[in-house]
Amino acid sequence: MREPTATVVPVLNAVLATIPSPDRGVWNLGPLPIRAYALCIILGIIIAISWGERRWVARGGVKGEVTDIAVFAVPFGLVGGRLYHVITDHDKYFGPGKNPLDALAIWNGGLGIWGAIALGAVGAWIGCRRKGIPLPAMADALAPGIVVAQAVGRLGNYFNQELYGGDTTLPWGLEIYHRVNPATGLPDQLGGVAVDHTPMAVVHPTFLYELLWNLGVAALVVWADRRFRLGHGRAFALYVAGYCAGRFWIELMRTDEATLIAGVRVNVFVSALVFIGGVVYFILARSKGEREDIAALRAATEEKTENDEEAEEEPQEPVEAEEPESAKKTE
Repeated sequence: MREPTATVVPVLNAVLATIPSPDRGVWNLGPLPIRAYALCIILGIIIAISWGERRWVARGGVKGEVTDIAVFAVPFGLVGGRLYHVITDHDKYFGPGKNPLDALAIWNGGLGIWGAIALGAVGAWIGCRRKGIPLPAMADALAPGIVVAQAVGRLGNYFNQELYGGDTTLPWGLEIYHRVNPATGLPDQLGGVAVDHTPMAVVHPTFLYELLWNLGVAALVVWADRRFRLGHGRAFALYVAGYCAGRFWIELMRTDEATLIAGVRVNVFVSALVFIGGVVYFILARSKGEREDIAALRAATEEKTENDEEAEEEPQEPVEAEEPESAKKTE
């Protein structure tokens, strides 16, 4: 009996052949370069904010509050993502023959999700504190939108010919082209134009694997949130754990340049550690009960604030000091 893969793969090869890469990742509108990577990041942010807004309102929040929080979270997240990338891939920017200013060229790609989430959470905490909103509740509302935004961002890696694995003969293999900068004639994978469409290699499209995994994680979070009424940051923890589980095995497949620790890509270790943290938080936060009512929390917070202000403003009656016993005896 023939193995199923012996039949399926040739059929898929006949239908799909391979996945072609875009012939460029940048289009020049006069002097203004339009970069696919930047457009994908912007689109992902819009999706995360708009979907998070709807989820927040459905939980009792006020419309517009997610946008207010995003004013702090998005810039912090972009800076954090870039810092993580530059720190973990410092050899690309510092050392002999490198230009340190390239570390600022975020439009060429290079955002570490770990740094983006970590510093973005700091920005969200600042925004939530100013609005009197519990950060875990806001994180739960944003969780599925964030992971979908990551999926959209991976399309930017597709245009940049980044995040790929080893050679493959599978029908969904990704063609990598030789690109050249038209102005200089030098190789330029990020902003150049394909010289021809004869692939230099056909590789595993790990960007696509992660994109599909992220969409699956978003569906899992939405289902679990509805089924179990996750609250107190548990929906966000489920997203973190689910994403890290996929990133772990996808990272092991990648062959693009990366910082290694004991011969293993640094993000493999980070994925494992953050996965454990997400699972531990998900379990421990279960003791806090079901999802909090945002409207009730807001009312309780406002009432407490009013009571504290009234207590501070209420005048205190002076307390008369009692006469010492010696004075009473003298009288």
